[in-house]
Amino acid sequence: MNILYISQYFPPEIGATQVRAKENVLHLRELGHSVTVLTEMPNHPQGIIHPRYRRKLMVREKWQGIPVLRVWVFTRPEKNFLTRILFYLSFMLMGMAAGSIFLRQRYQIVYATSPPIFVGLVGWYLSRLRGGKFIFEVRDLWPKSAVDLGELTNKAVIKMAERLESFYYRKAVLNVTVTRGIFDYIAAQVGEKKLFFLPNGANTRIFSPDFPVPTRLRERFKDKFVVSYTGIIGLIHGVETVIRAAERLQSVPDILFLIIGDGVKKNEVVQLANERGLQNVIFMDAMQEEELTPYILISHAALATAKKMALTLGTLPVKMFSAMACAVPVILSVVGEGETMLRAANAGIVVEPDNAEAMAQAVLQLYQNPERAKRLGRNGRKFVVKHFDRRALTRELDRKLQEVY
Repeated sequence: MNILYISQYFPPEIGATQVRAKENVLHLRELGHSVTVLTEMPNHPQGIIHPRYRRKLMVREKWQGIPVLRVWVFTRPEKNFLTRILFYLSFMLMGMAAGSIFLRQRYQIVYATSPPIFVGLVGWYLSRLRGGKFIFEVRDLWPKSAVDLGELTNKAVIKMAERLESFYYRKAVLNVTVTRGIFDYIAAQVGEKKLFFLPNGANTRIFSPDFPVPTRLRERFKDKFVVSYTGIIGLIHGVETVIRAAERLQSVPDILFLIIGDGVKKNEVVQLANERGLQNVIFMDAMQEEELTPYILISHAALATAKKMALTLGTLPVKMFSAMACAVPVILSVVGEGETMLRAANAGIVVEPDNAEAMAQAVLQLYQNPERAKRLGRNGRKFVVKHFDRRALTRELDRKLQEVY
């Protein structure tokens, strides 16, 4: 099949969305499909367009042999309601325009992944223009998530966004969801026949205990019990709790917290650690998967956190799968769907969200019982290989696409 894959976020940008898009398009190509990607000029999450792409409205290039059409977006380092809306709308308008002019071939499948919610309009429009089946992937419920976070309060805008998401669910021949919570939410509107559950997972070849770790890295952390947090440091992730847990464990000099990632709350979290004078916390910038894996492998435990709110009940953090694939036990500060999965895998310890004392105690449990930690890690690796290997998940997606086509 000829597939147009539309994702506002895509490598070389770093993040869970980018990784999912990358793995999907690469594996779909492996399965014999012709895949073209429509995306933005790289800028996320800093909000600064990469120098190579500045002052350009459109760039056509090959990424690992896959044709990619990149379009200009309005982006700023300052993240507020106005800059975000202009960011999303600019991609929608540029995507429609560039797609109309430069993507002239016929596509059997037009696959749009959201959020941002306006990506769906690009997908629906180009599917109509090119005669393809419109597939809508929902990784997060918007505007519901923005309302729950207090980012979106205008009732007229909320109503418009709700109508827009309902429009997508009805127009798509298939709605792809990443969690059961999202699946149930959309099923209540359009029924289960138009839905397909395709969770996140891990590339078990990259995230693997066999992945090489530089000697200098092992030497740097050889005397430490490393507890890592990797990924976005955003509004819902509750990384402040990690800092408060680290503060409680200052008296155990062997324990070191390693926080790798970027996001809108990073400066605030760094400031919190500095205010408390913590010497047992190290911050590093976000990394690509191949760079990140060695840091996970030198970790003795990995943190997956979220704030205690209804919005996070249906989350399955990508960082959870990455750590489990590396045979590293997970300390999960999330309730709901992620908690159920981790318990089924017997691959870590679940603690109450926003509870720094419980998190600190979980770290101590693994620190004091290394054999238990190794056993939990091995369980996680087996579970991910069996149920959440990205290549296998894309094969399931391929079967579903063949079915709807």
